[in-house]
Amino acid sequence: MNSTSHQQLLTKIHTHEARIAVIGLGYVGLPLAVAFAESGFEVIGIDVDATKVEAINQGRSYVQDIPSSRLAPLTKGGGAHAGSISATTDYAMLTDCDAAIICVPTPLNKTRDPDVRFLIDAGESVAKFIHPGMLVVLESTTYPGTTEELLLPMLESARKEASWRVGEKFFLAYSPERIDPGRKDYTVENTPKVLGGVTPACLEVASALYGQAIDRIVPVSSPAAAEMTKLLENTFRAVNIALVNEVAIMCDKLGIDPWEVIEAAATKPYGFMKFTPGPGVGGHCIPLDPHYLSWKLKTLNYNARFIQLAGEINTEMPRYWVEKIQDALNGAGKAVKGSRILVLGVAYKKDINDVRESPALDIIELLRAKGADVRYHDPHVPRFLHNGHGLESERDLDQALRMADCVVIVTDHSAYDWRDIERKAALIVDTRHVIE
Repeated sequence: MNSTSHQQLLTKIHTHEARIAVIGLGYVGLPLAVAFAESGFEVIGIDVDATKVEAINQGRSYVQDIPSSRLAPLTKGGGAHAGSISATTDYAMLTDCDAAIICVPTPLNKTRDPDVRFLIDAGESVAKFIHPGMLVVLESTTYPGTTEELLLPMLESARKEASWRVGEKFFLAYSPERIDPGRKDYTVENTPKVLGGVTPACLEVASALYGQAIDRIVPVSSPAAAEMTKLLENTFRAVNIALVNEVAIMCDKLGIDPWEVIEAAATKPYGFMKFTPGPGVGGHCIPLDPHYLSWKLKTLNYNARFIQLAGEINTEMPRYWVEKIQDALNGAGKAVKGSRILVLGVAYKKDINDVRESPALDIIELLRAKGADVRYHDPHVPRFLHNGHGLESERDLDQALRMADCVVIVTDHSAYDWRDIERKAALIVDTRHVIE
């Protein structure tokens, strides 16, 4: 039997009277907030970073996929949808919200185990202000069981009355984010949304809410199934990238062009999916997410061998390419030590400004450790901080190309004129890859 809270929340959702809080306004949270606001909901963004809050309230976007021209009309003082989005650092705003969507970071610690501090902080803050008829959805990538083992007990213990039960007084679900920065064909709105509720009523209200802004909802039986779905998606990519990286190494030893082999294999209309080799893997998902699954299985005394092997191969790819750079310089009669090396592209994939976990950073560090004078150029990354050192992109690409003893192409930015680069560079080592 459906509760009064359940029916009231569904009514608010369908009439767009529900007020939505998005907790964590990064590359996942901000696009989601915009999607709901453009669907006619009032959205409150909550973030501990006051600079992000100020930027949003001024209509300035810091997320590449959301231009300021799209955000500004949704904020106070904007256009037809003025006031649809506002931001704050104050969790007390949850008191007047009907749904809270948690999109905080879930990194790995130094031992490659899940670091859920941000998630716990957000969960505890939500628990302080949760009220009857409220929906809570976790979107942060995490290990299977997190929603019900970690978040649910916080929310269940928030109130003492006997009637305070999930699926009746409050609702909890998990929905994995599927944001691919820089992608234009698949966005928040048209990417199918997987949802798993703690109870059928939780799934119903969560599906109703997301269905207002997203084209297709894919319900699964539980939050754990939804959590596992996310990890399968990215483990699949990590394992196949590792496979094709090892194929590239094997082809190198056999004197075969790996890209020729891959292109030929890709003509098979069934049973083959094209992946391409490169200097490793980067970004917020592939280098990290499989380790959540591996960690969880270790607690169950199971060794996730494919994940570990894929991680080893992908992690070693920067060293492989540094060896190729060293061989290329030796062939030109030069040593790595003292050579000026220009790295083209430090973002983890083409046409974005994100350097998180980028293999280009490992290549730079390894070359510097060998005594090389390493510079970089990236039209999307004017500067970045790595291991306590600040680096700035070369301003004059032409001059940088002509002065370099070796040019290492890492990221396949479409802004580059590759023919011009090939004409001006004395020596090129090309690691280009595209991770779709």
